[in-house]
Amino acid sequence: MKKPFVTKDKLEEIIREIPTPFHLYDEKGIRENAEKVMKAFSWNPGFKEYFAVKANPNPYLIKILGEYGCGCDCSSLTELMLSEAMGFGGDDIMFSSNVTPAEEYKKAAELGAVINLDDITHVDFLEKTLGYIPKKISCRYNPGGLFKITTDIMDNPGDAKYGMTTEQLFEAFRMLKAKGAEEFGIHAFLASNTVTNEYYPALAKVLFEVAVKLQKETGCHITFINLSGGVGIPYRPDQEPNDIQAIGDGVRRVYEKVLVPAGMGDVSLCTEMGRFMMGPYGCLVAKAIHEKHIYKEYIGLDACAANLMRPAMYGAYHHITVMGKEEAPCDHKYDVTGSLCENNDKFAIDRMLPKIDMGDILVIHDTGAHGFSMGYNYNGRLWSAEVLLKEDGSFQKIRRAEEPKDYFATLDFTPEYKKMFGE
Repeated sequence: MKKPFVTKDKLEEIIREIPTPFHLYDEKGIRENAEKVMKAFSWNPGFKEYFAVKANPNPYLIKILGEYGCGCDCSSLTELMLSEAMGFGGDDIMFSSNVTPAEEYKKAAELGAVINLDDITHVDFLEKTLGYIPKKISCRYNPGGLFKITTDIMDNPGDAKYGMTTEQLFEAFRMLKAKGAEEFGIHAFLASNTVTNEYYPALAKVLFEVAVKLQKETGCHITFINLSGGVGIPYRPDQEPNDIQAIGDGVRRVYEKVLVPAGMGDVSLCTEMGRFMMGPYGCLVAKAIHEKHIYKEYIGLDACAANLMRPAMYGAYHHITVMGKEEAPCDHKYDVTGSLCENNDKFAIDRMLPKIDMGDILVIHDTGAHGFSMGYNYNGRLWSAEVLLKEDGSFQKIRRAEEPKDYFATLDFTPEYKKMFGE
């Protein structure tokens, strides 16, 4: 059974100051996990975790990771700007985007970020945009087909829009070298949210073998390899969590078997584990405000898919704890819903839970990554606050909730409309 990282008493204390719904983050858990990741890959002197900003773009949280040596993986202009504002720059930023506008490449170059090209056509596009090719650059690889670990199919890279084919990767390296690039990296993301210690070692084998062949055939000096993300978290209570130390040891064994004998024992490794770094250390806190008894039993919350899109978008499972009823029997079957005018606005379908009374506090687990960050304003719903539960037991609001004035702020009002809205 999943247990929340916060008590009911502490939530009631927070709610007296900050109304539900809000996303709550566990500073202690974030710090302990960051330490484990750094230890697991400490055998590689150049190792760097680039936290995927898209997973959770809150500067308070990213700065915590920065204290452990993490950089930022950015995929847009605003993510680059956010990272810059926090003091990140140069090799501390990896810019991995796709269908990239010219101004975003310009900003990445201005910051000295490591640019990771998604497509071979972007080689010429980047040169035209900047007037040069950076000395240090990376290319994203997509081997196509199915990605398997033993007989288990993990994902289908061939259907993904990302990365270059094998032939394109080799050609891109030759083109980049001819245009002045001196340090090269390879990046690949072949499976999402894997809950197995074998994913990274299997991915590493694919990338390491390609790297050896690339360096031999193109003469390009490969200095780093980015294993990207894909290391998942156990959203379901019956899943065993990944062991990051075992994962790091598995990658080390492949490194020593493939790269070291090829004279490439100086290659630095990178990761961008947004979900693993932050996912379990966030939750969405909401209250039950309505119940409905028709063909099914419904519990309506003061949160909705605008606060957490994953269940509606992917059918994703997020565990739910009814605070104060952790030991009560789960003998009621509910659809737990939000208020959007969409039938997929459900946090859970046919979920067995304790009897829920109006006013009960519900904790929806594992929203620290791709939770708040995927929010939106459909139906005029406003983004919630974000709160940090600090190591000493105190709490801090790290993002205020949106207000109606925020929702209307981007409208270009004529004078009469400004008067209508009291401005």
